Amino acid sequence: MTCTQPGCAGTIADGYCDTCGMAPSPAAASAAPAGVGDAPTSKRTAGPAAPVAAARAAAPNGTPCGQPGCGGTAADGYCDTCGMAVTTGAAAGPGPAGQSEPIGGGTPSTAISTSSSSARVQSARFGSARVGGESVATRRQREGSQRLRAARLGAGLTSVPPAPPVDPAGAINPHPEVPEDKRVCSKCGTHIGRSRDGRPGRTEGFCPQCGQPFSFTPKLQPGDLVAGQYEVAGAIAHGGLGWIYLARDRNVSNRWVVLKGLLNSGDPDALAAAIAEQQFLAQVEHPLIVEIYNFVTHEGAGYIVMEYVGGQSLKQILKARMKANGGAYDPLPVDQALAFVLEVLPAFSYLHDLGLAYCDFKPDNMIQVGDSLKLIDLGGVRRMDDQESAIYGTLGYQAPEVAEVGTSVASDLYTIGRTIVVLCMEFRGYQGTYLHSLPPPDATPLFAENDSLYWLVAKCCAPDPSDRFASADELRTQLLGVLRETVARRSTGTSLTSAASPLFEAPTTSRGVLEWSQLPQLRVDAGDPQVGWLGGVGTTDPAERLAVLTDQAPEQSPEVRLARARAALELDDAERAGDVAAEMLRDDPWEWRALWVEGLAAMARDDWEEAKAAFNAVYQQVPGELAPKLALAVACERGGLPGVAEGLYATCAVTDAAYVAPAAFGMARVRAARGDAAGAVAALDLVPKTSRGYPESRQLRAEVLLGADAVSVPPAERVRLLDEAMRSVESVPMDTATVGRYTVRILEQALAIVTGGGGGPSSGGQVGSYAAREGALREGIERAYRQLARDTDDVRERVELVNRANAVRAWTLV
Repeated sequence: MTCTQPGCAGTIADGYCDTCGMAPSPAAASAAPAGVGDAPTSKRTAGPAAPVAAARAAAPNGTPCGQPGCGGTAADGYCDTCGMAVTTGAAAGPGPAGQSEPIGGGTPSTAISTSSSSARVQSARFGSARVGGESVATRRQREGSQRLRAARLGAGLTSVPPAPPVDPAGAINPHPEVPEDKRVCSKCGTHIGRSRDGRPGRTEGFCPQCGQPFSFTPKLQPGDLVAGQYEVAGAIAHGGLGWIYLARDRNVSNRWVVLKGLLNSGDPDALAAAIAEQQFLAQVEHPLIVEIYNFVTHEGAGYIVMEYVGGQSLKQILKARMKANGGAYDPLPVDQALAFVLEVLPAFSYLHDLGLAYCDFKPDNMIQVGDSLKLIDLGGVRRMDDQESAIYGTLGYQAPEVAEVGTSVASDLYTIGRTIVVLCMEFRGYQGTYLHSLPPPDATPLFAENDSLYWLVAKCCAPDPSDRFASADELRTQLLGVLRETVARRSTGTSLTSAASPLFEAPTTSRGVLEWSQLPQLRVDAGDPQVGWLGGVGTTDPAERLAVLTDQAPEQSPEVRLARARAALELDDAERAGDVAAEMLRDDPWEWRALWVEGLAAMARDDWEEAKAAFNAVYQQVPGELAPKLALAVACERGGLPGVAEGLYATCAVTDAAYVAPAAFGMARVRAARGDAAGAVAALDLVPKTSRGYPESRQLRAEVLLGADAVSVPPAERVRLLDEAMRSVESVPMDTATVGRYTVRILEQALAIVTGGGGGPSSGGQVGSYAAREGALREGIERAYRQLARDTDDVRERVELVNRANAVRAWTLV
């Protein structure tokens, strides 16, 4: 018997098709000869008898398709939309209501076993099955969950509104002419083509300053065919090399492409040389970089043929925000700006690995398409070792050294830093007063409120290229940290997570006071040549380890020196550790890990001024890391800068769960020292119950509440604070002696308020588990004293405690 499933040419063997493995329809099974295609009665139910031919006759052309959600019609027996067979008769679909029959019965040798398949398990109704009725495939009636589709922009830390797609035809400029106030020589920057004596400026000519030819009207018109392949649709915009055009590629499915002027020269030899120099761009392939398709010439001019990216540039987004803001500059939120730059940095890493410099990075050249980004305009890309070809850049973005020494990784990172500032604030004077500098942080709200952002940008834009980040990957690591900090500071109250740092270990202590040894440790650099050898130094004695590291190391690599410094610190030899740090800096003045060692050594000898200087220098070198902020906070707290310490502690506490406990303790100390009991309590309440420091935080919380100014606090409020203190002690396990001492201190203060008048409550209320009444409080104090007496081994102390218990007990008639 032939299989009745649509499109299957198999035959029924042992009740199932030997090709698709499906059982025949009930109608076909009934019509089959006895013993052929039968399945056990308990597994399936026979359908009504009907001839197979009648049940599966091909439908006439034009018959509507019976597949759910398909609107096609029959053509030669098959749907012209979904391709499924269209039949007539009772079994027009593969089972009732067009659905396949459940799998059952035995398993033929040619079919996949379903004995462990989840198809045998009943599922809860979901989606269209839950709503009931037929589903319309092209229309959704609900808003779907986005949990499993994370947006690319924002690294999962923040959200960036997607940019709507742009219709290519709508991108064409209907009146393509460069405004006179925008006409500038592409070579020397002189104003050209301007009006004089009431006469309009020339749109074509030569720069009077340098002789560079210029043209501010499109050379290509709609309908022009370039290189016999690209049909021009119109001009889009005007760039530094001339007009940019939208065209159709007649040879490749009429896809949209962009034509960008390559060289404005009438010299054929110069044009050929320019095209040859730019051919390497066709080898650039990266999902974040616009693709170069071709290089062509047309009427003496050269053009780069590029992928059309239909989105909005960040410059257009800024202009739209400014327009919506009534013409006032409206920068991007800092987290969104950092998310954009973070997304595009892998493209720079790719180019730099190829030995290429992008040269002209700015908001104009980043296009947002939906929730992704593209780096466009490769006209300025050049080889870093190219000392001959022209360098293209934009005033206010280009690094100061480019004119003399050429482009480099450092010069590209400079443009990235300048772009971040332009995206985040109205950067007045960036092409004049601050052409090669940044505005002072104390006079710039953006920098004053975002210290880490300032140091990130300052390192990108350092005057000396050697002081900038070493690579786009290094910048990306630190930018990600600054983004996490920015989002955390804005989203206070949300659940914290921990992010592994590539440079520092997470804090391993939750104690209230941090020593040098309790600060986060540096991670081992796996690329150090002596990492393998260091793994074999197994001695735990610091003196022995220091001797081995000093005398037996094959090479004094950075990791060997760092291990020497730590061993010296463990031996309380801070001076020797400082000498190791100086040794590292002599070999490499940019080795910031040596500054970290200097800070630890300064802490070990209580030199807080040097500790502050060292840790602050580390912070400036790795502004996205929390470890230097925590270390600097400790140094500032101990070194007379409590306000700075509090801010740094607060940043650590809200950014990473691993830093909450040590930072919260520090913040509480600073606040308690200035008499802010409520602030100190709020800081201690940041320590989660899952932290090892939670019991200590409850104990310190009780201390703060006990130390609150009793003179300025009304009696009723004072009792409430004592209640909080008692509940803090009772909320965590403590040894009986500690609990007893706190109980006595808290209840004695409460008793003084209750019995001393002055507005204190004589009845009602609670102090922990004790009623705020004289009798209950006296009983609690007596019980605590007697427990302390039982726990002490000192006879005199035991007698004194029993006497105190007797003195405080309530008087009775017995």
